[in-house]
Amino acid sequence: MYIAKESSTNLQNKQMLMDKCPVTYTLERIGGRWKALILYHLSNKALRYGELKRAMPSITEKMLIQQLKELETDKLLLRDVKPVVPPHVTYSLTEAGMALKPVLQAMATWGLIYSADAVYNDVVKVAEL
Repeated sequence: MYIAKESSTNLQNKQMLMDKCPVTYTLERIGGRWKALILYHLSNKALRYGELKRAMPSITEKMLIQQLKELETDKLLLRDVKPVVPPHVTYSLTEAGMALKPVLQAMATWGLIYSADAVYNDVVKVAEL
């Protein structure tokens, strides 16, 4: 993993954007390939690690663990470990994570409307008129 120098101009610019722009802050927390999907799967109920892994078969174990740790660090999900053998770990959304449900729904709606297929279909419909 790359760690930038604290005096790095790039790091300072990134921090300034995170401090000044709420959209950048939000995207930094939920952006990437997997975080939104993890939040989606946890939006209706708590799931164990294996259930999350089965819901997203193409994610690697290393990546799932990394993304879960980042979401936990950002206080968007809770990791509940039961003291039993074998370990029983359940993941659920925090209040802040639950507050993202309408944001994710709005993003999904936008994606359905403006995805390449949707735009192509609209062009075809217009051409047919």
